[in-house]
Amino acid sequence: MPETLLRHAAVVVTMDDAGTELADTDILVRDGAIVVVGQGLASSGEVLDCAGCVVTPGLVNTHHHLFQSLTRAVPGAQDAALFGWLQTLYPIWARFTPEHMGVSALTGLAELALSGCTMSSDHLYLFPNGSRLDDTIEAAGQIGLRLHATRGAMSIGQSLGGLPPDSLVEGEAAILEDCLRVIDAFHDAEDGAMVRVGLAPCSPFSVSRDLMRDTAILARDKGVMLHTHLAENDEDVAYSLEKFGCRPGQYAEDLGWVGDDVWHAHCVRLDRTEIDLFNRTGTGVAHCPCSNCRLGSGIAPVREMLDAGVNVGLGVDGSASNDSAHLLNEARQALLLQRVKNGADAMSARETLEIATLGGAKVLGRNDCGSIEVRKRADIAIWDLNTIEAAGSWDPVAALVLTGPHNVRDLFVEGKQIVGDRQLLGQDVGKLIERHNKLAIELTG
Repeated sequence: MPETLLRHAAVVVTMDDAGTELADTDILVRDGAIVVVGQGLASSGEVLDCAGCVVTPGLVNTHHHLFQSLTRAVPGAQDAALFGWLQTLYPIWARFTPEHMGVSALTGLAELALSGCTMSSDHLYLFPNGSRLDDTIEAAGQIGLRLHATRGAMSIGQSLGGLPPDSLVEGEAAILEDCLRVIDAFHDAEDGAMVRVGLAPCSPFSVSRDLMRDTAILARDKGVMLHTHLAENDEDVAYSLEKFGCRPGQYAEDLGWVGDDVWHAHCVRLDRTEIDLFNRTGTGVAHCPCSNCRLGSGIAPVREMLDAGVNVGLGVDGSASNDSAHLLNEARQALLLQRVKNGADAMSARETLEIATLGGAKVLGRNDCGSIEVRKRADIAIWDLNTIEAAGSWDPVAALVLTGPHNVRDLFVEGKQIVGDRQLLGQDVGKLIERHNKLAIELTG
């Protein structure tokens, strides 16, 4: 039975129900799970010294488009709002191949791991030139992160009044058929699952009502979760009012897209009625503060959501709209935006850190992850704040969010070390960057 002892952590932020923080504490990990949390522990396995470090649950990313790592800082999209940004990038993404999908996913997942992320969702909604969800799932296996891979879709192209070009949409029967394929091939519902599959039509402006409804029926028949974009900006809400005669929340409810098996990305423009709907139904939200800023979408009502009891997690969104995938930096941005909107005491560093860990796990339906407790999975981030960025900090836990940005020193997923001494293990990052940049340059031609 493989065993690792994390010894003498200065502070362990457990994220248990009581918000317990433990000083000078050890964590014993065996067979991918946490078996003991205490002091003076011994082990015959590997021992890792955590003296002077803050230890937290691994960060959880609830919304990403990993394929977009190849299209950062694209001219023409740098200063555009959502719809114009998409119209600039669609023709570029239409040229992607399975190699582009795989390499971009490897790069995005590596970036997440180095920022302390142990579990990420991915929303892949276009499949040009033979690309498949399988490409992203394979990349996650290489990096070693948990992945909630969502099979997205677009079915309403420009010729039918949709936003995407016709070349990037699929027939709805084929979409549902492939949804069944990837669920049967990859979805693992057990505790400790490294891969789960969700179903995720891209947005109300790129798929039909029928596909939204049929996808919800299929997901519940197969016991998988549902995900899409909702109420991302004013244009999004205006489109819903014009095309459907209702706000996005009502549209989602009418089609079966609320419940504790559903989480929506962005939700920047939810109103009070929609927030209450999400609370009442257990519907989750992936908050993407950096992307919302980058695209000028607005400040999501996160304080109001949390106060109402809505489950909220963090998402980095795609690297074409962020243009980063640093989850701890996302947490800092979330805190700052809520303070800009609601005052300096609107959100604390610890509450933000909870959203980035336990909150994300709850949104993704992972009761086995998100906290450092006995019998939980051993997804653990170790942070060394003996750096120039954190020098002089009186409160090391708050400093994780308020100072930085910080990269993780060591990262464990299912008890396996993925990052060691700030280096991604098992990957030649230099060669990955070289390959990634070569593909990006080719796309500019």
